[in-house]
Amino acid sequence: MKTAVLLLAYGGPDSLADIPAYLLDIRGGRETPQVLIDEITHRYAAIGGYSPLLRITQSAAAQLQARLGLRVYVGMRHWMPWIKDVVAQMAADGVDRAAVICMAPHYSSMSIGAYRRKLDEALATVERPIDVRFLESWHTQPEYLDALAANVRATLDRFPADERAQVLTVFTAHSLPESIIARGEPYDRQLRETAQLLAERLQLPADRWMFSYQSAAKTGVPWLGPQIEDLLLDLAARGERNLVIAPIGFIADHVEVLYDIDVGVQEIAHQHGVRVERPPMLNDSPAMVTILAALAAATLHEFETPA
Repeated sequence: MKTAVLLLAYGGPDSLADIPAYLLDIRGGRETPQVLIDEITHRYAAIGGYSPLLRITQSAAAQLQARLGLRVYVGMRHWMPWIKDVVAQMAADGVDRAAVICMAPHYSSMSIGAYRRKLDEALATVERPIDVRFLESWHTQPEYLDALAANVRATLDRFPADERAQVLTVFTAHSLPESIIARGEPYDRQLRETAQLLAERLQLPADRWMFSYQSAAKTGVPWLGPQIEDLLLDLAARGERNLVIAPIGFIADHVEVLYDIDVGVQEIAHQHGVRVERPPMLNDSPAMVTILAALAAATLHEFETPA
């Protein structure tokens, strides 16, 4: 049996010229208003003109492949290399079975569920069947929590020792429409569980940490909150001056971190005299490769477990 690992990530434009086509795919073929194209182009221009997500994911995959001794493929949901093309390549390479890991720890039908749908569509088109084990969430994985906690701890240490006890840590994740709660999806619960476990690892007092959402889209329907920009204004008004904002729903640098936090939130913080520090993303670090290796091993073990 030829066994492989498939890493799935969101995807991002390789250049500013790619942004209209990228948005067209995200929007399911619906025409993108020019004002939105201009806004997204501005954001990517501010972070260097492209998304680093593919490079980061491919680097992590190469390191994981060297560690496991198995072929590791990378597929993107909304950009090249498309999931359907990667699955076709896997079939052509003779892959019989694969562990599939989404580069996002928390489950919702709009995120992990969408990856699964794209994967199933791709699998249905190949003549050579591939048996897959799909990991739906890994929000409490010890290696993931340990790595995040280490990065937050190092970020807290950037503050003077006599101010550190007063630093407020805010864990964030990408917002989604509130309707997912009514559908009983675990996204919000899983995120808050991750935040709680991190606070316990870091021994943060109950009044020195919070959870917030970020990057809500303007779709005309309510999205999960509070939004980090609104929360920041409230915290500044009540006298908070030192914050660590730690994205926990993201594991790699992309526009929601590099722009929404590092540019948008920082601008608000500067205007209100608040110091904001952000931990580095896990990206393709040795810690991230260790996380992926543990996830892959556990997922591949399912092939040996009787149904």
